[in-house]
Amino acid sequence: MVAHAEAAELACQGGVRWVQFRAKNLSYAEWRQRASETQAVCRRHGAVLIVNDSPALALEIGADGVHLGQQDMNSAEARALLGPHVLIGGTANTFADVERLAAVGVDYVGLGPLRFTTTKEKLSPLLGLAGYAAVLGQCRAVGLALPIVGIGGVALADVPALRAAGLYGVAVAGAIGGAPSPAATAAQFLAALNEPVKTLAL
Repeated sequence: MVAHAEAAELACQGGVRWVQFRAKNLSYAEWRQRASETQAVCRRHGAVLIVNDSPALALEIGADGVHLGQQDMNSAEARALLGPHVLIGGTANTFADVERLAAVGVDYVGLGPLRFTTTKEKLSPLLGLAGYAAVLGQCRAVGLALPIVGIGGVALADVPALRAAGLYGVAVAGAIGGAPSPAATAAQFLAALNEPVKTLAL
């Protein structure tokens, strides 16, 4: 298994400038050590580091932000702990989730999952492309312009349709980390995200 810092290094070599540190079932000391090693990689490449699950760890190591799942500390408490300048993201599966997160002032939303993924232990109901289009359509209808990122089993071939549906970007772990050349795959994702957006027809 590729270590967190090594995986971040390969992704950053491919041009990634936003890294989320996720680790499960570790002691706090090891969790902190791996997060700090990943942070060093991010700083060397000028990349943003987002710590998953733990506002306390993000605060301790001076990470750029924290991403909170639906079972983690709520976003309002995290904002009170971290202050106004640390990025806070939240996970959503429905339009109601997005509305709730927007109301407490998160900086971005991870919406998904698109499809089954082995990188998450507890999956919410799969959205598929039609699900993304529905939620993003509801956001547009009420003028909610929060950046929304697609998560959960996203493949390179999905990027054009997801961007056309209105997503701000995509979060990928398995697609890059499991590739024969993670740096090259990261570069391919960035190229796809920078392509002109075409109209989506469902």
